[in-house]
Amino acid sequence: MSALTPPIRPEYELRLEAFNEIPVERPLPLATRVWAQGWLRKGLILVVLALLWELAARWQDNDLLLPTFSATARALVDGLASGELVQKVGISLSVLLQGYIGGVLLAFVLTTLAVSTQLGRDLLDTLTSMFNPLPAIALLPLALLWFGLGRGSLVFVLIHSVLWPLALNTYAGFQAVPETLRMAGRNYGLRGLRYVLQILVPAALPAILSGLKIGWAFAWRTLIAAELVFGASSGKGGLGWYIFQNRNELYTDRVFAGLAMVVLIGLAVETLGFATLERLTVRRWGQQR
Repeated sequence: MSALTPPIRPEYELRLEAFNEIPVERPLPLATRVWAQGWLRKGLILVVLALLWELAARWQDNDLLLPTFSATARALVDGLASGELVQKVGISLSVLLQGYIGGVLLAFVLTTLAVSTQLGRDLLDTLTSMFNPLPAIALLPLALLWFGLGRGSLVFVLIHSVLWPLALNTYAGFQAVPETLRMAGRNYGLRGLRYVLQILVPAALPAILSGLKIGWAFAWRTLIAAELVFGASSGKGGLGWYIFQNRNELYTDRVFAGLAMVVLIGLAVETLGFATLERLTVRRWGQQR
């Protein structure tokens, strides 16, 4: 038997036609470009929530229990125009700033010790296990005994509310820094505080920013809750006392105006503060999407 030989395909050359047309990128439709704006989508969410609030209040038809959105907006504008609400907000923010800065500094000291020495790690683990589950507002009666009816009591509970979540997030971020970066810092002779500031902090910045945001949220709501008690005890206070006082006088629209001011300040700090900081740092550096 002769071996089978497969048929040989004849060769041929395929000539391509010359391509002279340059594709033109068409712009996205206007609706798509507008919808891509994050501020617009968030604004629409707020508008929908305001409409639902207005409808629910009109269906309830009891201003003492649930004032309408329009009545709350009028109370908010009146409080800002009279200056009373502005004064209360200023008092609250000044106290918040002192406690927040104090908590951030102490958290940085603890985490620096934790990444530098074994004793610092043991100290951070022990203190966070003891005090992180303890609600900050529960320390207010003790703070009133120690610091009296003054700003010091509020600053003390604010430092407690900021310190532990920020320290935990910062230390977790330091632990997640790649060993390659650590060795690079040691090869350049960086030690102690310089090593922390130039190597660990930039690499762990996403975790640090998360801790700062969590600490801010804890501090803000702790302050409002503490001012309810502190204001009732001393007869003065900030935004929390404004809410408490108007609740006693049954001005429910002003109570909701005070709560709306708490929400607006939180949105402003998140949008103008932390979002801008993230855009200029971790997103610009490619550490976060």
